Amino acid sequence: MPDLAAALAAGPVLLDGGLSTELEARGHDVSSSLWSARLLRDDPAAIVAAHAAFAAAGAQVATTASYQATVEGFAAAGVDAAAARRLIASSVALAREGQGEGQGEGWVAGSVGPYGAMLADGSEYTGGYVADVGVDRLREFHRPRMELLAEAGADVLACETVPAAAEAEALLLEAQALGVPIWLSLTTAVDDDGVARTRRGERAADVFAMAAGLDRVVAVGINCTAPQAVGPALAAAASAGKPVAVYPNSGETWDAAARRWAGAPGIDEAEVPGWVGAGARLVGGCCRVRPTDVAALAMMIR
Repeated sequence: MPDLAAALAAGPVLLDGGLSTELEARGHDVSSSLWSARLLRDDPAAIVAAHAAFAAAGAQVATTASYQATVEGFAAAGVDAAAARRLIASSVALAREGQGEGQGEGWVAGSVGPYGAMLADGSEYTGGYVADVGVDRLREFHRPRMELLAEAGADVLACETVPAAAEAEALLLEAQALGVPIWLSLTTAVDDDGVARTRRGERAADVFAMAAGLDRVVAVGINCTAPQAVGPALAAAASAGKPVAVYPNSGETWDAAARRWAGAPGIDEAEVPGWVGAGARLVGGCCRVRPTDVAALAMMIR
């Protein structure tokens, strides 16, 4: 396999979809504060099977079950630090195993979810915590997991669902300090003037600009963004001069209080060629996007 940066230079690469969604659809309880990371401890074979389903659908990148997996989050669930580190590292091998079982070949992206994911209160969709948690603390929080995933053999780190400029800055600084390749993916919304903004309210283009000259960043983009909001955010990401990642959610919204999804799903696969034409090179789905959806995306980009 070429490295991911070389592959992106050659053309679009297909990402997987919502790992937690697939696990839940298969009957697993992902309602705890650990979400799918609970299964790293309790049922790793289930994670392998979910990865295999996405690989069989054509996904070339398997994103690890580490979005919600942090040493601090595991500690709150009664898992000691040494065991937590082993579980986080194991997510890479499980993803690689699932790719093989699904007859797929490609890359493993170590998922690095935002600080708000550890809080499990929906704050990754507001970024409100950055008012109290500064860049230095965010760097300290993200560093152990980034190190563990890189040391375990992840091809790239997916720093994803980032809701605020301060957290993007922290992740970029850590990537450069550690010397590991990443992609930076914001969760965004479009304001009344049609401008893509972080969930915290900053102009997305300004945040992407922070990554423009950094050699460790292989792509910038958006995830867990409604499909209808992709256009302005894609344009903002492309302005950084990097390959663009686009993996929206299904269009439904997460009700953190009720802990359920609301609204009607609606990714229109026919829009994918337009995304690719506008610079998208990593294309896939996020929450509520299943292997059948990924298979449809695969047909549109190949």
